[in-house]
Formats: sequence, C-alpha cells, structure tokens
Amino acid sequence: AVFRTPLGAALLAVEVLHRDDFEADALVPSILASVVSYSVFIYFFGESTLFAHAPRYPFIPAHLPIYAALALVVSLVATVFLRTLHTVEHTMHQIRLPIWAKPALGGLALGVLVTPLLMLLGPRFDRPGQGFGLLGAGYGAAQVAITGASWMPSGWTGVQLLLVLLATKIVATSLTVGSGGSAGDFGPSLVLGALTGGAFGRAAELLLGDPRIDPGAFALVGMGTFYGGIAHVPIASLVMVCELAGSYDLLVPLMLCEGIAFVALRHSTLYRAQVATKRESPAHRDELIVDVLRSIRVADIVIRSRPFVSFEARTPAPVVVERIAACEWQDTFPVLSEDGKVIGTIDAEILRATAMSPELSGLAIAHDMMASPASVSETADLHRALQVLLELRVRELLVTDGDGKIVGILDESDVTRAYHDATAQLEGTAQ
Repeated sequence: AVFRTPLGAALLAVEVLHRDDFEADALVPSILASVVSYSVFIYFFGESTLFAHAPRYPFIPAHLPIYAALALVVSLVATVFLRTLHTVEHTMHQIRLPIWAKPALGGLALGVLVTPLLMLLGPRFDRPGQGFGLLGAGYGAAQVAITGASWMPSGWTGVQLLLVLLATKIVATSLTVGSGGSAGDFGPSLVLGALTGGAFGRAAELLLGDPRIDPGAFALVGMGTFYGGIAHVPIASLVMVCELAGSYDLLVPLMLCEGIAFVALRHSTLYRAQVATKRESPAHRDELIVDVLRSIRVADIVIRSRPFVSFEARTPAPVVVERIAACEWQDTFPVLSEDGKVIGTIDAEILRATAMSPELSGLAIAHDMMASPASVSETADLHRALQVLLELRVRELLVTDGDGKIVGILDESDVTRAYHDATAQLEGTAQ
C-alpha cells in the first residue's frame, strides 16, 4: 500500500522466503491482504505513484545490450553493498557494547560521515540545508536519479554527483542497518539501484551520443534489478517497478536485467535466513517428510511372498517355543483363529527372555502366550504404520486385509527402505 505496488508486494511475500522456490500457499492470502491494504490507503491518500516519472518509456530493441551491461554493473555494485553491510555487521558483533549502544554508535559514525559531505555539496549545488537523500529512506535521491532536478548539473558532473551519492548511501545504509538501527533494507535497496541506473544511463547517453537513451528508464530498471538480485525476487521486483512507473513499458528490459542479475548474484543474498527451497525450510521440513510417508500405502511395500511363521490358537506351548527358536528373522509371530483371522501376537524377545521361567511351564497353548495383535491394515499409509511401530515399541507389524486375515509382515527396514527410495526419486526428479 505505501509503495503503491499491490501486486508486486503480494508476489514479494510469496517469493522472498526462498531463493529458488515459491511459497505458493501464501499467494492468495497475500493478494487479498494487498487488495485490502491498498484500497484503504488509496481511500485516504488518493491514487498516485511513489516516484514521478516520464509519461512513457518507449521500448527500443537496440538498447537491450546496454541494459545487459547495466545488469552487470548493478550486480557489481550490489556485491560491494552486501560486503560492506556484512563487514559492518561483523564488526558490530565483535564490539563489546550493550545492544542498545550499537545503533547509537552506528548513528554517530553516520553523522560523522554524512554531515561534512552535506556541508560541502549544499553550497556547491545551491542546496544549503538539503539532505540529498543521504539521511532517511533516500527517496529524494532516487527521484533525482529518475527525473533529474533543476539544480542538478548536466554532463559528467551529474554522473559524478550520482556516483558520490551512491557510494555515500552504501556506507550510510550499511552503518544504519549493520549496527542494528531501526531501518529497513527494501527502500534503501531501491534507492541504491536507482542511483546506479541513473548514473549508468547518463554515462551511456554521453558516451554513445544517443538522445533516445533515457536515464530515468535506466534508473527504474536499475532499481528493480538491484533489489531483485540481492533478495532473489526477480518476478516481484519486476512487477513492482512496473507499478512504480505506472506502465509496463520497461517490462522487457527488466526481464533481461533481472535474469542476468539473478544468475550473477546467485550466491549472494541480502537475507541470510533465506533458504534455497521449501525442502530446506524448517517450516516445511517435517511436513515434507510426512507427506512422503503418507503417499505410500502399506499394501504397496509389504512383501507378500516372504514366508513367515504363525500359530493356531491351540498350538502347544513347547511347539511354539521350538519353532520360534528355529526362526532367525522373525520377531513377531501371529496367532490365528480357526478361520485364519489374527487374534494376537507372540513377541519373540519376551519369549526368549522368559524361556527358563517357571511361569512358562504353566502355559499350555499359544493362546495363553499371546498379547494383543500388533497389526496395521494394508490400506493404511506408512505414516500410520510408523506411528504404530513407535507406539508399541516393536520392530514388526502384522499386515491384515479387510477381513482381518494376515497378508504379510512389515518390519522397520521395509519402512526405511521405502522412504529412502521415495526421497531418492524426488531428488532425482528435482535434479
């Protein structure tokens, strides 16, 4: 609402969380939130764009190579900004001061840097007492880069002025944000991009002698490219700049520059908490694991042909003990009724531990030795099967059909193998 970019802001919320992915579930809520906030803002303050700009920016295909060069320059400046910001953050982290004192120290350093410069630039350009956008958000500096100003010198002097403002703004923003000051990074990033694009556009116009080159267009494209590159939000920043400009005249140059900057700045980021994909996000990690298990049915992985030992309810206890002792792989032994349905299980570990117990001699048949069946339906998913394994603290589950008859035995290695195969297949598809 504040930036008058409702669609771009909604896309930003979806795109900014991941470097190479989208938070698709947030798209509709973000759009609805943007509609409401933008409508309320416009109702009270009226409809306008954040920056004044030229009525139209005609698309000239011959200028695309110049825009490509702009993308490389913006990527270089963005890299310098990020390194400066991270250096300040690291330095402030090393300084042993109370947390409230560090922003004050950053503000002091900012004042020492900017005040002499303003005292020098003000009289020279007949702008005494003006901040040139170096203090605060800096939108005034961005506006000068886009449309120029009556006091702004032409020629190379104007280019030099924008470069001085750019260098100072990089340090000023780094000192403010890096020291923990109450400031954002979105607005200053737009300003830095506009100053870079404006200086580049004016320099290109002077070097090439092409009157069709509009520095304002390059300032707007630089604005979107700078933030889109360091925040890894190319689509959102593209749309936002078009909304800031009030038209889609710069769509193609923005697409070109955003693509180049996205590749050039792939290993650099403004937000250190930004992860590559949803799979690496702590908010989605458990969800993705559960989804893999829930996508696999027990019936799909149980080995029906694997032989197993079972007992009828009336099987004598000595026979049960003898057959369990002879079985090497099986730990859970089903006890079946006369019609073949599972009515209980005998745990081999418990039986082996009590094999010499006097109480065992009093047990006559398998029915006396069994416990409640540790089973799962073949229609259940692996997430449910894993829950039962953990709840009962067993290594094997009996798999039953709709009639309660056993179709096989599922052990923990079957679940692990199925999960490994499924995730390996997903990783192979992603690659």
